[in-house]
Amino acid sequence: MSHEIELKLALPKRALPALRRHPLVAAAEKCGNAVTLDNTYYDTPKLQLKAHKVAVRTRSQGRQMLQTVKCAAVSSGGLSQRPEWETPWSGGFDFTAVDDPAAARLLERHRDELVPVFTTRFRRETRRFVAQEGIRILLMIDTGEVLVRTPAGVERSSAICELELELESGRAQDLLDLACTLAQDLPLMPADLSKAERGYRMFLDTPPAPVRAEASTLAAGQNVVAAFQGLALSCVRQWQGNAAAALAQGDADAIDPDCIHQLRVSQRRLRALLKLFAPALPADFAGTWNARLRDNANRFGDARDLDVFHAELLAPVTPDELANAEAMTALLDTAGAARESARRHAGDKLDMATQGRLLLEFTAALHRLRADSLAEAADLRSFARLRLDRLRKRARRGALAAASLEPVRLHALRIDFKLLRYGVEFFAPLFGTKGIARYLDGLVRAQTTLGFLQDLDIAKQRLAEWAHARPQLAPAAAFVLGWHAPRYARLRRRVLSECEPLLWGSKPW
Repeated sequence: MSHEIELKLALPKRALPALRRHPLVAAAEKCGNAVTLDNTYYDTPKLQLKAHKVAVRTRSQGRQMLQTVKCAAVSSGGLSQRPEWETPWSGGFDFTAVDDPAAARLLERHRDELVPVFTTRFRRETRRFVAQEGIRILLMIDTGEVLVRTPAGVERSSAICELELELESGRAQDLLDLACTLAQDLPLMPADLSKAERGYRMFLDTPPAPVRAEASTLAAGQNVVAAFQGLALSCVRQWQGNAAAALAQGDADAIDPDCIHQLRVSQRRLRALLKLFAPALPADFAGTWNARLRDNANRFGDARDLDVFHAELLAPVTPDELANAEAMTALLDTAGAARESARRHAGDKLDMATQGRLLLEFTAALHRLRADSLAEAADLRSFARLRLDRLRKRARRGALAAASLEPVRLHALRIDFKLLRYGVEFFAPLFGTKGIARYLDGLVRAQTTLGFLQDLDIAKQRLAEWAHARPQLAPAAAFVLGWHAPRYARLRRRVLSECEPLLWGSKPW
């Protein structure tokens, strides 16, 4: 068995000439001529290998035939390490070299059921990059396509245009450092999906979809910096998954707005994580990345605000012939046009080069972090309690300041609750599940209430601006605000009393 450590990077086909001309690539040693690789992936009719994250592939490379078995590994920022068994292929499956017991049993059990599922065909150019003694990296440029015939008989294809960096000697960090250097000049996006995963998605007709946050998997025995790295890489997977899904959906008009929303969620969670673990992190690391992630999220903020405005504040309003019909139609048209414009703007801002460079640089910075003696000695559960207590005290101060019920104070309290909620979610596995779950439910309810108040305050400003520019919208703007006014007044009156048990009652940590 070998362990393949690689970093997969996607790039647009138009960038291939620039990649080949890049000084680091051009100076790297050529490893023979380019070769064409024909690969066939096998599984059972019910896809039992996929269900267990095992891939079986045969490869034709000239006259040579090879059989490869791979087991999946967690990939973050395109960097993956997975076990691999490669043997000659003579026309029949031979799994005797697979020394992972679970994988070997699975393969032997289904050996006679394996059938071709999809193929890939691509041209591979290979170079060897030697940065210094002890660091040897293969640079493999793959161009071709994934070919699939679905169970319904539909033929599909998808282009392959990738740069794979495979470690021959050195550290995984060396792959990231090289990728960061290349990404300064090239549009490179880390790609966690293998060619096999892409083939399965096409076979099953699974379109790109929004990626939600992963549940925390902290363990009490971790040191504080390792805990931060694990949680941050989880957020990176959400960030990368949504950026990749949005980019795969084509032009700006076709992007699922929920992909953009979940990308912004990943940035908020990462920034909350930086603040939460700040005492254990280098000050320049936390400060620099908090600012860079904030700026990245701000690229897409207006689109989300207008989606919320349309879905939660305009769509529920039922005029019942009480509102000025002409004004309401004009308002809906104005809101729809603004939302579409904001979505297009967000899509235009989502470029591969910027997101790829940020993802690679943040992942590389994460891998470079090391715990100092104080962080090594700190007990993670004690650290978590101290940090959650601090967030709770901050929210208490916010609640006292919000006693005036001024919108700006309520908005600040909402941010305090969001940070506290993220903190509890991150540290939840360290404490009892039942108490934590109840507390989180309360935080979500409070945050939802504060969010509605904030959304309506923003809507009030937006409607006033539109009505000022187009006076004919004024009757509809007034009707919408009036329609929501009773709920707004009710929630505003009681929001602080509902927050009290969360801030001054018992805590579950």
